[in-house]
Amino acid sequence: MADEGLEEWLRERMPPRGLRPKSAAVVDVLVSQPRQASFGSTSDLARLAGVNVATVTRTAQALGFAGWPALQQELRARYLSSLSAPQVAEEHHSAGSPASASLRRDLDSLALVNRRFDEDEIRAVAEAVAAARRTTVIADGSYAAVGIAFAHNARLAGYDVHAVTAGDAELANATAKLTADDVLVAISFWRLYESTVRAANEAHDRGARVFAISDAASPALAGAAERVLMVPAEGSPSFRR
Repeated sequence: MADEGLEEWLRERMPPRGLRPKSAAVVDVLVSQPRQASFGSTSDLARLAGVNVATVTRTAQALGFAGWPALQQELRARYLSSLSAPQVAEEHHSAGSPASASLRRDLDSLALVNRRFDEDEIRAVAEAVAAARRTTVIADGSYAAVGIAFAHNARLAGYDVHAVTAGDAELANATAKLTADDVLVAISFWRLYESTVRAANEAHDRGARVFAISDAASPALAGAAERVLMVPAEGSPSFRR
């Protein structure tokens, strides 16, 4: 079944001149069969689209990714974000202990981060935080701990960084104080909260520098952010991110 949000995201990434018929067939599979595309291999996707593996790779590159693994990682994050918590748990159901499944998933994610690591991207965010009068980190839900750890470690290093995780009222008050001398870091994994998008856009309108850390570059959030740092955050069902 097609997902309208997923289809819109893919269409927005297409090159101005469009895609060749075989690559268009690959995109059609991504839209119509997101579950199979999110968890299947390159050869599985090629078979569903009626093309060869090389065409799958070229399609991913035409959409702005280094290759199929990078596209699949973001596709899966978007697919899982459209599901309920029980549905996500069912998608991750596997044999073996929850502990070993979680460790395997974390090792896979770390390997992906290592392959995609861009020192210039990290340095740009660090330099912005270091130069800012004040940095506000917003994070909600199950990943609020990421924002708290970010702010805590930055304060230990001597920077004025504070995390906002306590709801809309505190977030609105913190955002209202931002100026062009400040930085806002929006952290969003799995579920994208509307309040996070509103805060990022408000900070941008006030002249603050905005950065996002996410596992899926949502257009709603990326539009306000100067840079989006992509970090895989998919966990096993027993240790949901």
